[in-house]
Amino acid sequence: MNKQTFIQGTMILLAAGIINRILGFIPRILLPRIIGAEGVGLYQLGYPFFIVLVTIITGGIPLAVAKLIAEAESSGQPGRSAAILRTSLIFTTVAGLIFTVASLFGASWISRYVLPDSRVYYPFIAMSPMIVIVAISSVFRGYFQGKQNMIPSASSSILETLARIVCVLWFSYLMLPMGVAYGAAGAMLGVAAGEVVGMAVILWHYWHSKRKEARSPFLGQQVNATTSPDKELNLGRGFAANLKRILRIAIPVTGGRLVGSLSYLLESITTAQSLAIAGITTAIATAQYGALQGMIIPLLLLPGALTSSLAVSLVPSLAEAQARGDMRTIHLRLHQSLRLALVTGGPFAAIMYVLAEPLCLLIYDNGDIAGMLKIMAPFALFLYVQTPLQAALQALDKPGRALLNTLIGAIVKISLIFYLASNPSLGIYGAIIAIIANIVIVTLLHGYSVAKALRYHIPYLDILKVICGMIIMAGAAAYIYHELTISPQPGIQLIAATVISGVLYIALSGIMGLIDLHDLRRIPLLRRWFR
Repeated sequence: MNKQTFIQGTMILLAAGIINRILGFIPRILLPRIIGAEGVGLYQLGYPFFIVLVTIITGGIPLAVAKLIAEAESSGQPGRSAAILRTSLIFTTVAGLIFTVASLFGASWISRYVLPDSRVYYPFIAMSPMIVIVAISSVFRGYFQGKQNMIPSASSSILETLARIVCVLWFSYLMLPMGVAYGAAGAMLGVAAGEVVGMAVILWHYWHSKRKEARSPFLGQQVNATTSPDKELNLGRGFAANLKRILRIAIPVTGGRLVGSLSYLLESITTAQSLAIAGITTAIATAQYGALQGMIIPLLLLPGALTSSLAVSLVPSLAEAQARGDMRTIHLRLHQSLRLALVTGGPFAAIMYVLAEPLCLLIYDNGDIAGMLKIMAPFALFLYVQTPLQAALQALDKPGRALLNTLIGAIVKISLIFYLASNPSLGIYGAIIAIIANIVIVTLLHGYSVAKALRYHIPYLDILKVICGMIIMAGAAAYIYHELTISPQPGIQLIAATVISGVLYIALSGIMGLIDLHDLRRIPLLRRWFR
């Protein structure tokens, strides 16, 4: 099994994340054309409840598994790694089966009395089998991430995305003649099919790695030596002891993520109810929420391929550095993560602000939703740095702090949605303002918590440099698109403006020292060009 460095692991996950984000936009673009904004809204209304159920089971388990296995591997105890994996699999599989059965039997009551549109029943039923599948897959992803081998996670996520694209579009098309609710259920079944493929791929990687270890005499002897009954007894690695260690890390992390998931669920419910108070019909409210969560938010999250990759690589890297007491490496890794998140997210935010309408027309053939994107784009930078900051708090045994920060943001968001979205003059834009407030508050609180815990200085100069680069890039993109006629085709004109202004941004980043050649030398594909 190949262990990668922090930068290599991040780049592997980044490549997979970029491929997934690009591929993921295929159903995002085509699904509204098949089942309409209302169908997307039904799909989006059911999804938050699924996220809550999965978070309860697996919210902190993958991170706990990754952290504990990273510690075991760094101390030369592969037997402990196997015990941690076995314990977490038993726990998540049993919990996943219980919640799957409960959601199937409770679907009718939940869709009727909890969710704002009773037609969500069909997507809800379709999503229930995914709970146990996601639970099992997440444990194996945590296992490989703890070993700092990101290839299994990357390959399984890509193949999962490919399967999901085909199945979401195919199943929704087949079931749409029975009604828009059935079309949304077909899309959810497609997601479930993708999860099955992803789980099969990561299970194959595990089986292959075990065969490879079995053929290695050194590894075989090492595993046998560390898993003898006496040592198991002396080190307290029985099921109960391992489960206690896992849950001690997982429960605070799960709490933090559960607050976020419940906030997402309450957001969908309160937004629909507040829009109803504002005099907007259920069908229109569902369509507006579908546009926000199914079209605008995915665009904002496009650079999240990098921030998610940074967060996954950051946890085992920081855990290993903390075990050694290496504060210098902790500061270095955190600084690299924040700088990369800022530098790569900046140009996306700039383009989404100045060219919101042509972007929405090109991707969704819907310019009416451009106002939502334009309002949210300037605050996207807060979203991009939030993920590595939260990962740092969790990796450094500060999940309680992350939980409190997330809870404060969630309370503010839900309160503002009730107050603003029920105002007829604001409507869905009231919910958008509330979401922006949540993003800004949580990010600032995470930044303060990290700075205080590590005596770490937030890179304000880098932030200022990125903002300057964004302003110059935004001005260049707007001028090229509106003033220079490169092509009569709006799509080509948009691409040209984006590419030219993007090259300018990269040049400015190099001049201002935001792009670190030392990091580029550590990327395998670029190493030969930056010696």
